[in-house]
Amino acid sequence: MRQPENIKPPKRPISVLVLLHDNQGNVLLMERSDRVGFWQSVTGSLEENETPFQAALREVAEETGIQLQPENLKDWAYALDYEIFAHWRYRYAPNVTHNREHWFSAEIPAGIVVRLSQGEHRAQQWLPAPTAAEKVFSPSNRAIIEQWYAALLSHK
Repeated sequence: MRQPENIKPPKRPISVLVLLHDNQGNVLLMERSDRVGFWQSVTGSLEENETPFQAALREVAEETGIQLQPENLKDWAYALDYEIFAHWRYRYAPNVTHNREHWFSAEIPAGIVVRLSQGEHRAQQWLPAPTAAEKVFSPSNRAIIEQWYAALLSHK
């Protein structure tokens, strides 16, 4: 039986988190449209038959308008499981409470034009990594910012 077009299938509990940075200590954050004050990096669930790497490239393009070349996307080869916030569980199949998130990052020029996806994000800003880490609502988003920044500092 075919689903009506206005009803979305449940999201897969597998997602990507993509940290966009300028390699000078700043990261790009976006504010969610559906939750004012919820700032984040690029995120999104995998579609059917999609790898995390493919999803990361797609989500960056969809959420920012930036077309990353595959060689510019760093796969951290790291994933973690976290509990899905209760207010977003309706998007998943019944009884799904946890999500597996795969981490990626990419260096982009700070002056690049970012075209936010309509309906998903309402604002954007470049922030120094320590400030960005304090501003994001997600503990895993905070962790990737802190880990990236610590690595950046250790190489300077």
